[in-house]
Amino acid sequence: MKKLIIPFVLLAAVLMFYPYLDDSDTHAPLTGLPWQIELLPDGATRVFGLTLSRSSLANALAVLGQDMELALVAAADEVGNLEMYYGNYRAGLLSGKLVLQTSSSEDNLRRWRDNAVRFEHMASGQAKKYLLAEDDLPQVLQEVITGITFIPAVNLNDEIIVARFGEPVERVQIDSAIHYLYPAKGIDIAVFDEAKEVIQYVAPSEFKFIKIGSK
Repeated sequence: MKKLIIPFVLLAAVLMFYPYLDDSDTHAPLTGLPWQIELLPDGATRVFGLTLSRSSLANALAVLGQDMELALVAAADEVGNLEMYYGNYRAGLLSGKLVLQTSSSEDNLRRWRDNAVRFEHMASGQAKKYLLAEDDLPQVLQEVITGITFIPAVNLNDEIIVARFGEPVERVQIDSAIHYLYPAKGIDIAVFDEAKEVIQYVAPSEFKFIKIGSK
């Protein structure tokens, strides 16, 4: 256990000062970092190269690449949600899992699920993942991204979060999680006692505090 202490301290220091470690003219500045949120003149936000509530899944393919999985995820009593999943997202030294969500209509979701080529049970056993038919992909890829979830591979703590994202408007303790809320940026960072941190992004106009993992 002691062997983990020094690497974590070093990585925490890197996260606090990164990306200012190397800003020479010979290196292009890093982009796509989770704390790089661009506030647009009309109040929208851009993160990971995507504008929330404006960019499409096709735009995501162009920006993030095709190393992803596109599926409809649904519990037994739900219509489901369309998700694009990047299991190995990386920006510089940082890596993690990136999930793009849409607000597709129920009619479309039902049709895509009915047309799915097959389904797989999720690891939790509580939901199924439907792999979409090729004929439906042109329409699916035009769906607009309304939410992004990022699960960083490295652990975050209060010091790192404040150093990179700034002081939150509010910290809310619910069960085993502390939520760092940034309404003006549309960000909710949930730090759990015994689970990975979760960063959720929505357009600021759509921000409302939702207990992550609640039903």
